[in-house]
Amino acid sequence: MAEAAEKPVSNLPPEQKAAAVIVALGTDNASKLYRYLTDEEVEKLTLEVAKLGRIEAEETEQVLDDFYKTCLTQKVVTDGGIEYARAVLEKAYGESTADELLNKVSKYLKNRSFDFLEKADTKNLFSILQHERPQTIALVLSYMDADKAASLIAELPEKKRIQVVKNIAKMESASPEAIKAVEQQLRSRFDTILTTDFASIGGIDYIADVMNNMDRSNERFIFDEMAKDDPELADTIRKKMFVFEDILTMDNRSIQRFVRDCDMRDIVYALKGANEEILRAFYSNMSSRMVESVKSDLEITVNVRLTDVEEAQSRIVAIIRKLEEQGEIVISRGGKDDIIV
Repeated sequence: MAEAAEKPVSNLPPEQKAAAVIVALGTDNASKLYRYLTDEEVEKLTLEVAKLGRIEAEETEQVLDDFYKTCLTQKVVTDGGIEYARAVLEKAYGESTADELLNKVSKYLKNRSFDFLEKADTKNLFSILQHERPQTIALVLSYMDADKAASLIAELPEKKRIQVVKNIAKMESASPEAIKAVEQQLRSRFDTILTTDFASIGGIDYIADVMNNMDRSNERFIFDEMAKDDPELADTIRKKMFVFEDILTMDNRSIQRFVRDCDMRDIVYALKGANEEILRAFYSNMSSRMVESVKSDLEITVNVRLTDVEEAQSRIVAIIRKLEEQGEIVISRGGKDDIIV
């Protein structure tokens, strides 16, 4: 019984949580909820219900409690706005739980607007957005996945590329009226999705995520140009990112961990032309046999294209970010991310 109590509800995927709620509500109440879902959502949810299996009563109670808090949070946000909701939730559940609930609901509200972006490919989106103002492009991209936003930014003309990145970085919130106006401009080509309240969009954290998904040459160009007229903003975004050179800030255990998952060819290409500090960071965290192998391959690997080096470095950075998300390594970014040992 003690082991079941320790199992965190967050381990359940969102689809299984939804299925657990449906089962707990019973057929009558569940059928009422189904009316508000699309055919695709009904199909997915029904499949998850069929796959659900048995869930302990205590875990079901935790899922329902989470569902209730989420519904309550969304209602308070819609009725009174983000700041009002924060005050109410902090009083009811405490600061930590309030932050968690608001983050969850803000993502949901954000995803309700411009959800048609997920159905359109990058080429079609670019053809529609390329002639819009930087402010408009920034707003639309703030509702997209970071990798797709990075691809679109990379295709923009140089001057507009910088303007869009700066607009996203400085963006904090958008009113329903502003979002509605942009959606109306795109109505002829996309389904119109209206938001019901202010939603957190853009900002430093988001554009840092976008830049982490950018190819290395565009990343360098954008930061070099931005540093000319807004060095403080460029530095702020950089501090939120993790780039290949930041491996120097990692502890030995973390370096040893990500090296295990790297392709040897990527390591060789990534280290081609690297400075002594980077080489030392890698070599000191490899076995002597691996060091000899890498050094030998570096000697015979000649006429390497810069793009190949950058792509190898990007793949290694992607591995590092994935391991961090999984909690296997820690990347220190300063400030609130200082490590306590």
